Order: sequence, then structure tokens, then C-alpha cells
Amino acid sequence: MNGMNRRGIVAVLLVAATAAAACSRGDSSRVLIQNKGSDTLVNLAQAWAEHYRTVKPGVAIAVSGGGSGTGIAALINGTVDIANASREMHAEEKEQVRAHNGKDAIEHRVARDAIVVYISKSNPIAKINVADLACIYAEDGTCQSWTALGVEVPGCADQKIIRVSRQSNSGTYEFFRDAVLGKGRDFKLGSRDMQGSKDVVDLVAKTPCAIGYSGMGYVTADVKVLCLAKDASSPCVAPTPESAKSGEYPLSRWLYMLTLGEPQGDVKGYLDWILSPAGQQIVVQSGFVPVN
Repeated sequence: MNGMNRRGIVAVLLVAATAAAACSRGDSSRVLIQNKGSDTLVNLAQAWAEHYRTVKPGVAIAVSGGGSGTGIAALINGTVDIANASREMHAEEKEQVRAHNGKDAIEHRVARDAIVVYISKSNPIAKINVADLACIYAEDGTCQSWTALGVEVPGCADQKIIRVSRQSNSGTYEFFRDAVLGKGRDFKLGSRDMQGSKDVVDLVAKTPCAIGYSGMGYVTADVKVLCLAKDASSPCVAPTPESAKSGEYPLSRWLYMLTLGEPQGDVKGYLDWILSPAGQQIVVQSGFVPVN
């Protein structure tokens, strides 16, 4: 092989190597924000991520669920940029974040939600109060059948209440436990504990005897939604954006995105966009309540 041919081959190899390196640099230059946590927030977070692609094509958002506890654990371990949570962080979780990362966890309110009580469309009950829910769900609760609540449900052979709940790593589970059952009380054993918010609604829709709770962003035409009263003497309030925003609905709450310290760079840009009119419009479209 003469010198000219050798130089030609080397030139081709150099061009190929340069092109490969350019492709590699192109991939690595794209910013990836890891976002994990609350199943209540997961659909909304995915909608934000998809829309943000059109705003900042060079920034990709990887969204996954698993529950608020899972997201907070990932924040403690420093493996996510943003954790999603449907509850406030516990004091010990904040201490763990600081101990592991040398930074404080910052809670950003990104939307407002209401925990909705779902039943089968065939169930004639129209309203319920917090004490009744505790009677159904609490470990010392005595409400085992729908007849104990004064109704008979068509298609529910033995009238036994089937309790649909969430798994213990869920922020919705913790919020419901604290707000409905009260401090020092836990859930009754034997409920059907679902991994995701949508799973709760899907099971209740096809189970005449069932009752379940989930975020207001998961309401469908296949289930019936109960109005809720604080107690037997209080007015019954429907879970609407207005009652959730005002706090009149007894189980209204904030939804959060959590960061290690004050957000910087692309993470700050993303959170700023989420709180902008464009980002908050997606909150409305997803069935939740905007911050402003």
C-alpha cells in the first residue's frame, strides 16, 4: 500500500471518529432532569415534561412515580433533581437530606389538590362525613357494611364494604391517615392497597361494594364522587377546584416539588416555567387547582 492510500485511509478514520465524537457530544450536551415521586402528581408531571420539550428542546425531563416516600428517599440519596410529593416532608426527612447532602430540602408548592372519596355508580349514598370515613377505615372502626351507613348497594351481595386504599409509601395514604383517622390511629387491616392513584379509581369503578380515595385529578365518568362534611353537623362540600382552593373542602392539600437547596440553572428554569401561566394552565387541564 503506497503512502497516498495510507493517508487516505487515515483521513477517513479521522472523519468517522470526529463524527462519532460530535454525536456523543451532542447527546451529552442535552440536559436531563430526573424527576421522581408522588403517583398523584405523576400524570401532571408527565404533562409538564412533554410541554416543556417545546419550550426548551435541549432539556429533557425523566418522570417516574413510586409514591411520595420513594421520591423523598431519592432526594435524600441525591439521585434526583426534583422529588414530587403530595404531602409535606417530615422533620426527620429534612434532617436526613441535610445530613446526606449538606443542603436543605426546599418545598415548592406547584398545585392544589383535594382527596376525593370514590364509590361505585350503583351505590345510592350521596354524602359522607369524616367520622364515617374513620369508622370505615380506622383500625378501631366498626363500620363493616353499607347497611351500617343506612344504605343497601345493588350488586353488593353481602353489603360488606370493600376498602380500597394506597400503599404506605404514598403521600396520599399519609395525608388521609392523619386528616381522617387522626394522630395515633392507623388503618384497619384487610384493605386493598393500590400502587397508583388511577388504580384506586379503576378498582372502585368495577366493584359495587367498594369505597376508595384518590386525588381529584383522577375523577372519571365511571365512578361516583361523594361530597364530604367535617362532621355530622357541618355542611357537605363537593370536591371542586373552588372548594379545594378555598380550603372549604375538608381534604384539600398542596402538591409539592422538592429540591436540594434553592434550584439553580435548568432546574430553576423548569420550576419557574411550571409556576408561570403556561405551566399552571396545564394544572387546570389535568384536573387540579393552580397555585395562583
